[in-house]
Amino acid sequence: MPTDDVMAELAALADPKTRAVNERHGDDHAVNLSKLRALAKRLKTQHELACQLWRTDDSAAKLLATLICRPKSFERADLDAMLREARTPKVHDWLVNHVVKKSPHAEELRLAWFTDPDPVVASAAWALTTDRVTKNPEGLDLAALLDTIEARMKDAPDRLQWEMNHCLARIGIDHPAHRARALDIGERLEVLKDYPTPPGCTSPYAPTWINEMVSRQHP
Repeated sequence: MPTDDVMAELAALADPKTRAVNERHGDDHAVNLSKLRALAKRLKTQHELACQLWRTDDSAAKLLATLICRPKSFERADLDAMLREARTPKVHDWLVNHVVKKSPHAEELRLAWFTDPDPVVASAAWALTTDRVTKNPEGLDLAALLDTIEARMKDAPDRLQWEMNHCLARIGIDHPAHRARALDIGERLEVLKDYPTPPGCTSPYAPTWINEMVSRQHP
């Protein structure tokens, strides 16, 4: 499908009410994500189209691009540039989760982004680290990660703080030897303690999150 046709279809799916809701969370796309996923499913993998969509200045197009691209086809420099262009939370999140995590360059980028002065870029490193904490922790220094979280999370900018807190929770959930310390750090720093949580959802406050998930593992 030509890029112009895809853009026209995205424009037809745009809903001002959806945009208004998203803007409260820092996003600017107006397409319902279920409809966007349905479009991606119909298009299937089309890497060149994905690259063209990414080059637009449209967040819905960038989100669609993350679903129809071929992650392993991107060079490390491409992904680094794309992350720095992904300035809205949802585009950033989908790029990291749907593309970077599936790339052979993920670990190199994780290490490079960890020390980046841009907190949004650094937050991607923490998201990749959390993925490793859960799926492939061998070689990670979990105690050192907790040291960094303890020292920096309280005063970190919002997105970086969110990802560091997620990492703290997963260390506590997935690694019993570090659970007591993860709980202690969460209780002392009180990050996201008062975060509004919908009924039926688990609070992102790390001690609550850890205890809830562990209780599900061991009812």
